[in-house]
Amino acid sequence: MAKKKKDRSVGSKIAHLRKERGFSILDLANETGFSPEFLEEIEAEKALPSVSALIRISKALSIDSGSLLAEEAQEISESRRKRFIRRTQEYSYQVLTPGAETKHMKAFLVTIDPMQDHKMVDYSHEGEEFIYVLNGKIEVLVGENPNILKKGEAIHFNSGIVHKLRNLGKEPAKLIVVIYTP
Repeated sequence: MAKKKKDRSVGSKIAHLRKERGFSILDLANETGFSPEFLEEIEAEKALPSVSALIRISKALSIDSGSLLAEEAQEISESRRKRFIRRTQEYSYQVLTPGAETKHMKAFLVTIDPMQDHKMVDYSHEGEEFIYVLNGKIEVLVGENPNILKKGEAIHFNSGIVHKLRNLGKEPAKLIVVIYTP
């Protein structure tokens, strides 16, 4: 039974798809821009990729990013109802569009811990992104342009530009994030 869970994990699925396509870790690194060490950590489940990272990896492997996200979301929901999928120690997300594997748009409920930002890699992925703040005060850095948003405010931007989120408040920030990828 543990083997079945392992086969459905995001890291093992990425490793399987990479090998199936005849890609080495270096090939995947060159296609995604991530270091081979980071990709090895993902495959070994020592690092948890961000949504942005999963989108870039999926594109390189010629699969829909939703299939990786939905697979993990299904596994989590089977074991822990309505739990967030933890991506880093600073933020978590829940897929709001299950079954959107073949769609271009996906939505997430994102929670960023107080006074924290995303510490992994800068985010950049083809397409567009829309962020609506449900609670808290955040900074969305798009390129070098800082945007301060509070409850009820939104931003829509070209997600091909490097961007980063940061919670400026002393309480968790909750956001609706919609990602469109062509």
